[in-house]
Amino acid sequence: MAFNVSEFASAGLPLGGARPSLFSVIVDTPSGVPNVGARFNFTCSAAEIPASSLSVITQRYYGREVKFAGTRTFAEWTVTVLNDEDFAIRQAMETWSNLINSHQGNLRSGQLATNSSYRTTALVTQYGKTGVPLRTYQFVNIFPNDISNIALSWDNGDAIETFTVGFAYDYWQVVAPSTTGIIAG
Repeated sequence: MAFNVSEFASAGLPLGGARPSLFSVIVDTPSGVPNVGARFNFTCSAAEIPASSLSVITQRYYGREVKFAGTRTFAEWTVTVLNDEDFAIRQAMETWSNLINSHQGNLRSGQLATNSSYRTTALVTQYGKTGVPLRTYQFVNIFPNDISNIALSWDNGDAIETFTVGFAYDYWQVVAPSTTGIIAG
């Protein structure tokens, strides 16, 4: 078969392809942490549709390797945040992290004493070019486990500060819309 651009455009990507810049992120914060939900959505400049991996159990049988599916693991979910001069999002993430385990005392705050009190949910939604949600992933039992540095430099006079937040979570699931219903992660 000869290469045909028109066939590729009409058969391979009939809707024109999904755009990575059309997304939103909502992160619920636990009680005692400043609620920055709507603002987080506007300042989250990069995120990821989640990955998952299935481990492989290798068993030898008469000298030959036979492979079986093992357990599923979920890598840390990382988002990039634009930092405003009030540091509202950064402060919320630092407060959340510090309530889980304080810098000085190595203690958890009483208000987040239980696992269910410091772990929440987050959503990342991918949109189509018309603004219609294509797919929404929900992260279950997330909490921040890594807040990156903010690079400072005299050379960056025309840039907005950014930092990343890494979230640990138990699993993800597709919650909407989906042609096949909810897909547990």
